[in-house]
Amino acid sequence: MSQNTSSDAYSKFDSFKDSIAVCKQSFVSVGVFSGVINILMLTPAFFMLNVYDKAIGHNSLSTLAMLSLITVAMFVVLGVVEAIRARVLVAISSRLDKAMAPRLYEICFANAVNVGSGRATTQPLQDLNGIRQYLTNNGVFAFFDAPWLPIYLLVLFLFHPLLGWMGVVAAVVFFAVAVVNQRQTGPSLEEANNFAYESNLETTKNLRNAEVVASMGMLDALQSRWRVKQDEMLVAQETASNAAGLYNSISKTLRIMVQSAAIATGAYLALKQEISPGMIIGGSILIGRALQPVELAVSAWKGFLDAKEQYGRLEGLLSAFPREGAKMALPDITGKVSARSATISPPGSNHQAVRNVSFDIPSGSVCMVLGPSGAGKSTLMRGVLGLWRTTSGEIRIDGAEAASYDRVQLGPQIGYLPQSIELLDGTVSSNIARFGEVCSDSVVLAARDAGVHNFILSLPSGYDTVIGMGGGILSPGQRQRVALARALYKRPKLVVLDEPNSNLDTDGEQALNESIKILKEVGSTVVVVSHRQTVLPLVDHAIVMNDGVVADAGPIREVTDRLAQKYADLYPSDAGTRSRKKIRTLPTVVPVTPLPAPTHQD
Repeated sequence: MSQNTSSDAYSKFDSFKDSIAVCKQSFVSVGVFSGVINILMLTPAFFMLNVYDKAIGHNSLSTLAMLSLITVAMFVVLGVVEAIRARVLVAISSRLDKAMAPRLYEICFANAVNVGSGRATTQPLQDLNGIRQYLTNNGVFAFFDAPWLPIYLLVLFLFHPLLGWMGVVAAVVFFAVAVVNQRQTGPSLEEANNFAYESNLETTKNLRNAEVVASMGMLDALQSRWRVKQDEMLVAQETASNAAGLYNSISKTLRIMVQSAAIATGAYLALKQEISPGMIIGGSILIGRALQPVELAVSAWKGFLDAKEQYGRLEGLLSAFPREGAKMALPDITGKVSARSATISPPGSNHQAVRNVSFDIPSGSVCMVLGPSGAGKSTLMRGVLGLWRTTSGEIRIDGAEAASYDRVQLGPQIGYLPQSIELLDGTVSSNIARFGEVCSDSVVLAARDAGVHNFILSLPSGYDTVIGMGGGILSPGQRQRVALARALYKRPKLVVLDEPNSNLDTDGEQALNESIKILKEVGSTVVVVSHRQTVLPLVDHAIVMNDGVVADAGPIREVTDRLAQKYADLYPSDAGTRSRKKIRTLPTVVPVTPLPAPTHQD
């Protein structure tokens, strides 16, 4: 059976250990090529040995010519094998990217959902890119060449024991320099990388608010904060770089000294007629080649430490976000939502933003969620959509926990308009179609449902207008209405609208009401979070949130009657007036009276 080399074949791996294990044969190949290369690297030493001892010693031009031809052929083979080894490492790096990048891409988004888009980062993908680049740099060759050091030392011992022991002492000294270099530079480099990561993350967050910063003259203050962290990073980096530069200089100087010492020792032994003159140059070349991987390892140590740190971060991240097993496909939803004693804490926080809430939203109904700012409305909506898991209790869609659905299956059946509107870089049509295959009829229908069709036609290229990252060419209200069309694409069975009219004018609110009316007519469940109550005539059920709990819930008429009575109890002076009027508005602040958990109803 032929091996599948597509990214889908590799994306099943959840750790670098697994993906590296798949590349084991390729790494073995690199080791074999490294062995051939290191054997061929003996060519210069033996060439010099034979030139001095045979060609010059016997005054033979034919011997010199034959030695030159053989050496050229060996060098050609050496170059070909080195090129193949480099290509294999490039192939390994690409294979690792195909194996891990899809999973890390998913984790970036999963982490952004947990920590919020303001703290979202692409650091995992950058770390993977760093490891991939390290595998294609010359520094990695040192780790494949270093094990062949004993071969060179053995040849030196064959030349003369004194040359062999000189090589052993030099190798020990170089390894000691490498160890000291690691201990001196490792902590400082790690500290510098941490400072750089924090500084870049903060700068990225500040750039998202560039208009606010520029308009209110905040740049100098932010730059001062950035400069402090940048200086801390520079101090740590300078400490590491200065130490690394010192040890690189020491290693280079030692190698030159050792090679010169090898020539002097070889000359001494040649004068005593213990070795041939050709071994003088041959021994110097061999010692230089034996020490080259160690010297390269010292100079490339920073890259190794960076790759090691990146590897550790990624392994930790992959462990923190284990892949969920395959989920059985469930029937299409009808939009019924129920909660039983559900408590939700924002990821990474112990604060219970929503506590012990229970309610039922029948399928095909319009439910309004209201309450003061900070009451937990948006947190509750994230729980309904399964974006944030409950810490206790449960929230179910059609009887199944929201977080247990396969998101690929559930996503097309959900419409979501969050408070913070973010459109993606692309055309209007691709944004409305959620960057899937664009169905023109469905896109136009969604735009008409959102009351934005005529506006889109007025754009320079209509539905093919590229709106840029974040929808920068559109006003906030226009972005909100395009995002509403995206939420209504193919008329999903459950639509959650979180403050959908926050940026809308009167015409926009009227279009929103028409959209909700259409969804209601086609049997979709609509959950609207809003401080404004212009949609109230369309509402069937209401959930009143206050301080993280459900203060009241149920059919809209029952809720308005209960709230009117509570309001009258709070403000007796208005009781007569309000009791004589049919309640068409809901008070924003109500007494906190948590509801008991309702029983399940099939």
